[in-house]
Amino acid sequence: MTTDPRSVVTRFAPSPTGFLHIGGARTALFNWLYARHHGGTFRLRIEDTDRKRSTQDAVDAILDGLDWLGLDHDDEVVHQFARAARHAEQANSLLAKGRAYHCYASPEELEAMRATARAEGRPMRYDGRWRDRDPADAPAGIAPVVRLKMPQDGETVIEDLVQGPVTVRNDQLDDMILLRADGTPTYMLSVVVDDHDMAVSHVIRGDDHLTNAFRQAQLYRALDWELPFFAHIPLIHGPDGAKLSKRHGALGVEAYREMGYLPEALRNYLLRLGWSHGDDEVISTEQAVAWFDLDAVGKSAARFDFVKLESLNGHYLREAASERLVGEVVPRLETQLGRPLETLAKARLSQGMDGLKARAKSLVELAENAVFYVTERPLTLNDKAAKILGLEARQRLGRLHSDLSLLPEWTEATIEAAVRAFAEVDNCKLGDAAQPLRAALTGSNVSPGIFEVMVVLGREESLARIADQGSAA
Repeated sequence: MTTDPRSVVTRFAPSPTGFLHIGGARTALFNWLYARHHGGTFRLRIEDTDRKRSTQDAVDAILDGLDWLGLDHDDEVVHQFARAARHAEQANSLLAKGRAYHCYASPEELEAMRATARAEGRPMRYDGRWRDRDPADAPAGIAPVVRLKMPQDGETVIEDLVQGPVTVRNDQLDDMILLRADGTPTYMLSVVVDDHDMAVSHVIRGDDHLTNAFRQAQLYRALDWELPFFAHIPLIHGPDGAKLSKRHGALGVEAYREMGYLPEALRNYLLRLGWSHGDDEVISTEQAVAWFDLDAVGKSAARFDFVKLESLNGHYLREAASERLVGEVVPRLETQLGRPLETLAKARLSQGMDGLKARAKSLVELAENAVFYVTERPLTLNDKAAKILGLEARQRLGRLHSDLSLLPEWTEATIEAAVRAFAEVDNCKLGDAAQPLRAALTGSNVSPGIFEVMVVLGREESLARIADQGSAA
C-alpha cells in the first residue's frame, strides 16, 4: 500500500442516471477520507457515456448531494463523454501495436454463441474467431468492433487492498470490446483511460466491480501503463442480510436530507458501515480524516440500521448550534403552516431550541415538536392533551391563571415557585397543575420543561393560552 502523500489520488465516478444513492455516497466518503488522510487529491468524474439515460438533473443531484455531505472534490469535474476521442485514440493505438483487432462477427453469430452458452449452462464468452483472422476475409455490410487481445493462459491476480489477493484464470476472460461498431468507446476502455489520465493511484469502489478489475488490469498492461491500487469494499445490505432495497434505505441522499438527518450524522453513520476504529461509534470528521485507512475496512457486507442512524442523528442534533437548527427548521415549519413565520415566532424558536433539540432525533421531529411555539391561538389539542383537559383540570387552570397573572417577574424560577405554591394551596400534586399547563400551552402531552416553555412564550402569550383552556370554578 502506498503511503506517499504526493502520490495518493482517488476518484468518485458516478453515472448520472439517477440520484446519488446511499451506497454511492459511502463510496465517495471512503475515497474522500483516504485522500484527505494521506494529504492527497480527491477527484470527481461523471460517467455520462450512456447518453440515453444520463440527465442534467441527475448530475445536479449528485453535485448537490456531495456538497451537502461536505465531500468537496479537487480540480474540475471530468465528464467522461467529452473525452470519447481520447478513449478511441488509445484503442486505435492498441490496434496499431497488434494488441487489439477488428471483429466482424455478425449479430447472428453472437446470438448463436449465447445460445450455445445457455445450453451448456455457462456464461457467454466470445470465442475469438476474428482474433487472428485476416480482415480481408471480412463479410460485406458488417461494421466491426474493436476487441482487446486478452491473454489466453495463466492467471490474472489483483492484490486488492481490502479483499486480499484475488485470482481468475485468463481462459475465463474473453476478448472484451473496446470500441463498438459505431466507433464509440465502451465503459471498460473509458474507465481505464480516464483513471490513467487523472493520475488515479487508488481505485476504491464497491466489490460489485471486482470482476471488472481483472479485465481492466489486462487493459492497463496492454497500454503499458502502471496499474493503480484496487480496493473493493463490500456492499451495503439491509438489516435482514438481503441486498439493500428501497424498503431497507436504498434511497437518494436527498431523501435522507428530507427525512431530517444532518450531513455530519450521515457521514458518521456511513463511515461505520464497513469500517471500524475499535469500539468508537461517534466519530467526528476530523477524527475520521486522522484515523481512516483501508486496512480497517471489513470484508463482509455491512447492514443498514435506521435505529443506529437515528441515534447518531440525535447526538449530532444535541451538539449542533441552536441558530443553525432554527435555520433548518424554519423552512419546514413555513411549509407545514403555509405561511412565513413572523419575527416573534422565529425569536421564540431561537430561545426555545436548546430545550427542543434535546428530545429530537431528526429535523422532521424537531419541527413537529416546535410547532406550538409558532402556532397562532387557539391551539388545536392532540388526543392526549384533550383528555388531560377535563372539567376539573380546566377549572384548576382558571384558578392558576389568576395566580400567575399577579407575578411581578416572569422567569422559570418565579413561575415554578408560583405553581408549586398553587398546588399546595389547591391540595393537588405538582403534576396535576403542570400537566394541564403543558396541554394548554403546547396542545400536547409532551414538551420541553413547562416553565422553560412559559418563559419562551412570554407572559402575555402564556396567560392567553391558559385562558383559552381554563374555565371559572
